Amino acid sequence: MNAKGILDQLMKQAGGMNSSSKGGASQGGGSSKGGLDIGKLAGSGALGMLLGTKRGRSMGGKGLKYGALAGLGMLAWKAWQHHQQSSSSSGSQAAGGDQSAAAPTGSAGPLEQLDGQQQEQRSLAILQAMIAAARADGHIDAEERAQLVGQMDAMGADDELHAWMEQQMRETLDADAIAAKADSPQAAREIYLASVAIIDEQNPMERAWLDQLAGALKLEPGIAKELESQAAAHQG
Repeated sequence: MNAKGILDQLMKQAGGMNSSSKGGASQGGGSSKGGLDIGKLAGSGALGMLLGTKRGRSMGGKGLKYGALAGLGMLAWKAWQHHQQSSSSSGSQAAGGDQSAAAPTGSAGPLEQLDGQQQEQRSLAILQAMIAAARADGHIDAEERAQLVGQMDAMGADDELHAWMEQQMRETLDADAIAAKADSPQAAREIYLASVAIIDEQNPMERAWLDQLAGALKLEPGIAKELESQAAAHQG
């Protein structure tokens, strides 16, 4: 498969969209009215479909936190560090935590620091989480599923990845199956953060999916909340 190449493109789209939205806002146009048409930008490709713009979400609303995808791995690591610092200052630092430590290497490291098969497997797990998050409200119909797969194909998905995506679109949502792909606490944080970036927490079904996923990933409530805060801070 070439999951890494697809995820790289989605992350670059997210970074470009986030920069453009901030630029539009700084010129007085805002992200949803006047100036740059962020709705058109976001809805033009696979990332826009994953973000659910077809469902009529308000552009610039709480459901659009695509900026968190641009530097996913390091942002998840930053969230963990911040959580450790907060725990330490309150006298309840988690065992083994060191807020001054550098990011781990190898399979326990952030996505951006992985290479080869490790990065491919992490990318695939994150893509699986993003697709599940996009389906969490049950509103993606057969035509929209086909369009999303087609967008991924246009980004360079090979035959194996195409078949995998088709399968992900049909399978019953399974938080435990997604969590099983997390080979380290850092991977679990990245999977959750990618899901948060896609989800609209104001939707009860999507909020329920996030809670279920956090439980399956065995994330402490504090770190889950911190990851959501970091995503909100990178709202487009």
